[in-house]
Amino acid sequence: MSTPEDKLAGLGITLPEPMAAVANYVPYVITGNQLFISGQVSAGADGLVLGRLGETMDLAEGQAAARLCGINLITQCKAALGDLGRIQRVVKLGGFVSAAPDFTDIPQVINGCSDLMVEVFGEAGRHARSAVSCPVLPLGVAVEIDGIFEIG
Repeated sequence: MSTPEDKLAGLGITLPEPMAAVANYVPYVITGNQLFISGQVSAGADGLVLGRLGETMDLAEGQAAARLCGINLITQCKAALGDLGRIQRVVKLGGFVSAAPDFTDIPQVINGCSDLMVEVFGEAGRHARSAVSCPVLPLGVAVEIDGIFEIG
């Protein structure tokens, strides 16, 4: 049986260093059998992915930005747990998209992260979710996503 780490390798994904908090909060909190990951922004090896869906970015670019958020969520899970195999279930994702007022494909943008969770965690990656738009996000990023995970 392949592990989440094996699945990441198969997807060609190397987890980056976890991003540090940019304000007065911690990147994650474990309480009971739940791991709460603070909002992870669209940032990759080339830096922050900035923009606004429907103005400076299209749907495919937004999905790629959301996938980066997913990678950063998994990175924080790895930092918190040491072993991604401890994740029993992706419980809920909260997605935020910087978007023009007439851009309505918000759920499809967040699918960039949701699809990654299913690719890495299989059926345990299927989750509840919210997806909302806003005029601006911290640091000017295109997407931010937080997560709740059940752990063992």
